[in-house]
Amino acid sequence: MRRIFSRSKFFTGCAVLPLLTGYAYADEASTAEDWNAHLQSTYTWQNKHAFAAAYSGTNSLSTSRELSYSWTTTLALGWRPWQGGELYVNPEAAQGIPLSGLTGLGGFSNGDMGRASGSNLKLYRARLFLRQSWQQDGETEALESAANQLAGTQSRRRWVLTAGNLSVLDVFDPNSYAHDPRTQFLNWSLMTYGAYDYAADARGYTWGATLERYFDNWVLRAGRFIEPRQPNQQALDPKIWQHYGDQIELEHAHTLAGQPGRVRVLAFNSHLRMARFEDATQLASRTGSTPEIGLVRHGDQHKRGLGISVEQAVGADLGLFGRYSKADGQTETYAFTEIDQSLTAGAVLRGTAWQRAQDSIGVAVASNGLSGARRAYLAAGGISFFIGDGALQYRQEQAVEAYYNLALNKSLALTLDWQRIRHPAYNAARGPVDIASLRLHTEF
Repeated sequence: MRRIFSRSKFFTGCAVLPLLTGYAYADEASTAEDWNAHLQSTYTWQNKHAFAAAYSGTNSLSTSRELSYSWTTTLALGWRPWQGGELYVNPEAAQGIPLSGLTGLGGFSNGDMGRASGSNLKLYRARLFLRQSWQQDGETEALESAANQLAGTQSRRRWVLTAGNLSVLDVFDPNSYAHDPRTQFLNWSLMTYGAYDYAADARGYTWGATLERYFDNWVLRAGRFIEPRQPNQQALDPKIWQHYGDQIELEHAHTLAGQPGRVRVLAFNSHLRMARFEDATQLASRTGSTPEIGLVRHGDQHKRGLGISVEQAVGADLGLFGRYSKADGQTETYAFTEIDQSLTAGAVLRGTAWQRAQDSIGVAVASNGLSGARRAYLAAGGISFFIGDGALQYRQEQAVEAYYNLALNKSLALTLDWQRIRHPAYNAARGPVDIASLRLHTEF
């Protein structure tokens, strides 16, 4: 669902465990680029097994066996128009059929599946943004050529302004081990903070600006982005001073037992025309009807939350990560997941020990929960955008995901992925469900 090209070089078939910094040191050879072009293509096929359920509702995951696929292709073009300036544009094409119409799970099973996907291939502009850097004196780093990153050098003390059409996740929470569903874990719960309802259209992109301050081992970043006109829809509201998503994140790089790691703390606030679950439940109680969030939407609503993200290398071949996030849970999901609190952890291991250094194994777990207000709404028969079984026997939705990433050559990787999800849509009366995936990813 979320399209991600970050400035860090995330692993593909040719770079399995990335450096936590995402950069090489300046004494390594690096040729400055005035322009570059990179291409990625990802095909993901999923097979959901049949499972048992006591009942189903309008937005339930189907209990029958289902097949799904997604395909995305992105061309990333970069150009340096002046010193410190970088301009990027990403034409993208997407096609796909989701499981159960993209309903029935809090943490959905394919992060590369957009809500605007369909059986017909669609071509659109994914990104068009400017990055301006102001370098200061200090130690420098070398940048490799990558998607939306021009090769060159930069100071570890600098200011960076990024503005235009992009994904919020291009800048915020760039976790090295669990961030990109095209090359890493597929589940939505594992791509970023699960409760982070960040601004995005139905394809995962928006317009806005961020300002970042890099100072040696510290990074402070803040940004504002526009939101959809309606929850989880494609059309965006350009009134950035009225309806917006704000976020601020502090990052610190450290060394533990001689190995690099990072800690990030994020806070976000969205100001929108939204529905409150309590308002919908109270209206239904007064009228003797089923609660419906579409009847109680009004302006000047806030959704607030926070997240903590940790990543740590353990030797040359093993990396660990964990995240915790929590939103206030009073208002409807506007652009991301049906998750109000989430705790995730995982590990990624390079295949050096079995003479396959370009391969990797990843294992992760996620435990997602809902606020009391959202639970009461669903238990009374309410339907939200992604979930709604008509009733609720509440339990936390729990997911385990494991993958093997097989490097076929320098540019092509095949991933075998398995997910087991207990209590789909937070309902103990349904599941568990198993989902097997094959992913073919190429990048040039």
